[in-house]
Amino acid sequence: MSEGIEGIPQTAEQETKGTKEDKEARAAQEAAGVEQTGVSGTAEAAPSADRADTYTDTDTDTDTDTDTDFINPLRDPQDRRLPRIAGPSGLVIFGVTGDLSRKKLMPAVYDLANRGLLPPGFSLVGFARRDWEDQDFAQVVHDAVREHARTPFREEVWQQLAEGMRFIPGDFDDDTAFKQLRSAVEELDASRGTSGNYAFYLSVPPKFFPKVVQQLKKHKLASAPEGSWRRAVIEKPFGHDLRSAEELNRIVHEVFDPEQVFRIDHYLGKETVQNLLALRFANQMFEPIWNRSFVDHVQITMAEDIGIGGRAGYYDGIGAARDVIQNHLLQLMALTAMEEPAAFDAASLLTEKLKVLKAVRLPQDLGQGTVRGQYAAAWQGGTKVRGYLEEDGIDQSSTTDTYAAVRLQVDNRRWAGVPFYLRTGKRLGRRVTEIAVVFQRAPHSPFDSTATEELGSNAIVIRVQPDEGMTVRFGSKVPGTSMEIRDVTMDFAYGESFTESSPEAYERLILDVLLGDANLFPRHQEVEESWKILDPIEQYWATHGRPAQYASGGWGPEEADEMLARDGRSWRRP
Repeated sequence: MSEGIEGIPQTAEQETKGTKEDKEARAAQEAAGVEQTGVSGTAEAAPSADRADTYTDTDTDTDTDTDTDFINPLRDPQDRRLPRIAGPSGLVIFGVTGDLSRKKLMPAVYDLANRGLLPPGFSLVGFARRDWEDQDFAQVVHDAVREHARTPFREEVWQQLAEGMRFIPGDFDDDTAFKQLRSAVEELDASRGTSGNYAFYLSVPPKFFPKVVQQLKKHKLASAPEGSWRRAVIEKPFGHDLRSAEELNRIVHEVFDPEQVFRIDHYLGKETVQNLLALRFANQMFEPIWNRSFVDHVQITMAEDIGIGGRAGYYDGIGAARDVIQNHLLQLMALTAMEEPAAFDAASLLTEKLKVLKAVRLPQDLGQGTVRGQYAAAWQGGTKVRGYLEEDGIDQSSTTDTYAAVRLQVDNRRWAGVPFYLRTGKRLGRRVTEIAVVFQRAPHSPFDSTATEELGSNAIVIRVQPDEGMTVRFGSKVPGTSMEIRDVTMDFAYGESFTESSPEAYERLILDVLLGDANLFPRHQEVEESWKILDPIEQYWATHGRPAQYASGGWGPEEADEMLARDGRSWRRP
């Protein structure tokens, strides 16, 4: 018999027998969840007999059967990306022409595709009041990606994404536009293989949330076909008080089940916020001292060095406390104070965070335990900047806060008596977000007071942004002949310790939406508990005077410094 292609059975009998045996063996292995592993540690592909189906060979002579291993990198058990790759799916963005979409969402989608975390047939649909064609939308996305994407631009990745882009022009009450949206979804199912799986991202002002979800229900876009899923993604703010939050949740849950609703808090997508859980629960050295026996107080700060810009229409009447404390800072506080969850899943995390939020107690005297302020005109960074009341579109009588600081307690065994100080503000000294766990001083010091006069309190500082990482502050002897002890720091920085740069928060959160992973998304119970904390403060402020003034470029009003001074403490200077 003549020699054929190496490794391919040549007789019909050999081919039938080999193929049958190999397929049966492979099916048994797959059913048992077992992979064959070679010396390299990668999974082996099916034996060569199974590959005979891809060849055409008219030679019936016998041949020596030699197996050649085919290595499929996607089946490599060492590839940690495998469980994090989204399945067939698409994303519909309402309000796609806004800054959030242009600067964050569309670049995040490209970065995910560039990292190999989106399916080949992924589809992106834009919905907005613009008279655009599909190619116009694709050009807008292209420009946004070129300007804001974190990863390098690759033409082949872009072309694959662009094939799945569609644009629907129309208003939110335009039935014709939503009919076109449904047609586009059905067309993409057929042409791109999205399998009916779609997430609807509401990048629109909160007043439009009810209209959009009701239109999705009316046009049967919220109901997934058999075996598929539909999800809604909602940007903050989730209401402006408890009553409005409850009403919004009621309307949204009439259309989508609670498990289908993903409320985005982009701070929870940041690497350092997630690292807070790793820091506490994956290490033995921190958790034993993470309690009232060792911690003096906790400071959580989110500072911005910019004003409101052109957002007067949105910001006035909302303010810093509603915009930041109700969601971002209370979420960071809950993660800092929570007990270890039973597992790292959405239900377990929700259980522990809710315990913290329910245990929060407000100051008895809100006038002494809270501060609000407005930035005033001053020189900042070498530039003369306007005060809040001088910004375009702001009423001179506005009492909206651009700075807010509150003192909270967590009434449980771990944290009883430990104050949590939360502050946020615009036009402050620099842009920074951090969590500082400040420890008690040593109960006894053998050193005289002159040796320790420059020694502060030990602290663990988690830097959320910028310069993501962590700092540990402790005392050390100064080199020399005398005993002098001074604060020093040890720094961990993501950019120096890992070769891969940290992904943007929206990359992680969009991928989690497509995977149905709700670990990093506040649930409606958390939103409502947060409003229960903030509402009494807002009600007190509404009937007690006006916000204190503070100079732009500083660190807030003097009243905030006095609030901590009454407790014998002071704010950290980030």
